[in-house]
Amino acid sequence: MSIDLAVVPVAGRGTRLLPLTKSQPKEMLAVGKEPVVQYVAEELYRCDIHRLVFVTGPGKTAIENHFDIDGELITHLRETGKEEFLQDLAFERDQLEFFYTRQRRQLGLGHAILCAQPLVDGQNFVVALGDSIIGVNGQSQIVKLMIHEFESSQADAVIAFEEVDREEVVHYGIAKPCNKTDGFFELSDLVEKPPVDEAPSQLAVAARYVFNSKIFDYLEHTEPGKNGEIQLTDAIRTLIADGGKVLGVRLPTNEKRFDIGSFERYFEAFIEFAMADPKYGPQLRKVTEKILESYI
Repeated sequence: MSIDLAVVPVAGRGTRLLPLTKSQPKEMLAVGKEPVVQYVAEELYRCDIHRLVFVTGPGKTAIENHFDIDGELITHLRETGKEEFLQDLAFERDQLEFFYTRQRRQLGLGHAILCAQPLVDGQNFVVALGDSIIGVNGQSQIVKLMIHEFESSQADAVIAFEEVDREEVVHYGIAKPCNKTDGFFELSDLVEKPPVDEAPSQLAVAARYVFNSKIFDYLEHTEPGKNGEIQLTDAIRTLIADGGKVLGVRLPTNEKRFDIGSFERYFEAFIEFAMADPKYGPQLRKVTEKILESYI
């Protein structure tokens, strides 16, 4: 049976986006017409994932509320002659099952994934970070391709990567490929936030993974690092060192990663998604051109 389960970590506090994130999860910030996490859920659904396990934390109930079916709102729209807005709730009808568990302490991404272990229950699974959108409007098919390669090559893990500027490697987990990076490629190591002059490549982890359930064994035995956090990268490195088969794949050039982790990235994503909107984008582009002219 093909993988149809994804773990979506959404427990981070989003401190780099304060004050926006003081009273709402960063995953619920609007990018264009939808909140970030809705793009993630719709991407996974289009890749034949039908069960989502959200790893939440304090202040994240808005995510649960968003994916509930709101019968009162539907009735209100119908009774007030606003049926045209029902199409904006079409995501509620996707054949998705939602499960929620808590990361009670902020102990890193590896720990957040470990919190989902009882719900994963020995199955192979996808990890999709809830604050990262792949492709404009989340149209990416990368997860489907990753699952196919994971199953056909009997890998222990498959990781998506994007090429970043050399000076940006200090912010990401960076791939050390065994050989050429055309198509899928095997990893000999994964280096967390290396100095620019020590980075083995410019391929940065891009927020999508496929794992054999054995990753939980590695996470359980991973020693906490900086700030007492259990890092997913450390567990993957140990898996590779033990002879595990870990593959990487580049994101297609038209499937850029939008990491909603800072105001710079958030503003860029919002503008790009809004301009790509088929209804509102053309007018927005005209307005933006006028605004830019006033700054010249």
